[in-house]
Amino acid sequence: MASFLSNILSMFSGGNKAAEPEASAAEPVAYGDCTIIASPIREGSQFRLAGRIEKVVNGETLERTFVRADMFTSMDDAVEYTVKKAQQIIDQNGAALFGDGEKSRPA
Repeated sequence: MASFLSNILSMFSGGNKAAEPEASAAEPVAYGDCTIIASPIREGSQFRLAGRIEKVVNGETLERTFVRADMFTSMDDAVEYTVKKAQQIIDQNGAALFGDGEKSRPA
């Protein structure tokens, strides 16, 4: 009886984490001269939009990370919208996104 109740509670609290693959399963996506890596963050039974944008400048890989408030119920949706958000960040910032030359910082 106790395991039955704990199974019911885990369904509502996101305790069954084996049902969805981990964020590292997302393939990198090339966009212009950048690479987008979607890495949504699991929060209970949902996924928060998060990822990074990388660009090779003078032989060095620079990265910009981002986390947004958007939440999704499936990993696939979170990855899809993470890529769209990264494309938007790249389009809006242009060369200024990596213009400071810092190796790593938030976008």
